[in-house]
Amino acid sequence: MSSEEKRTWISAVVGAVVSVTYLVIILSKVAGADVATIAYVGPMLTSIGVGIGAAIVLAIVAAIASPKDADRTDERDREINRRGEYVGFYVMSIAAIVPLVLAMAKAEHFWIAHTLYLAFFLAALASSVVKIVAYRRGW
Repeated sequence: MSSEEKRTWISAVVGAVVSVTYLVIILSKVAGADVATIAYVGPMLTSIGVGIGAAIVLAIVAAIASPKDADRTDERDREINRRGEYVGFYVMSIAAIVPLVLAMAKAEHFWIAHTLYLAFFLAALASSVVKIVAYRRGW
């Protein structure tokens, strides 16, 4: 497994675990509550920070575990990365329409922020899935 594939797996797993955990915790508070009163900004920023930090630390650990492959990338890795990022861009572009519409409809900030958070999560997940499939099934 190449170092790029390892980093892709790390990003996918960390992103999914952190995002799903955050959304389950916050959305469990929505039932029967006024969403304007739910304190979500701190936990959202914390989840973003934890996700970034965990991905960096785990990528460093993976690089230390196999130092000969740590910075080795080839044309295949670059092309797989490019394809995954394109898919992520398109998913984000489409998914960002929902928070835009919510903002135009003057929805609560809670819903706008969370649909945007979800759009970023879906884009990152789609990008990672495309990359992993390309690595596993061949390019």
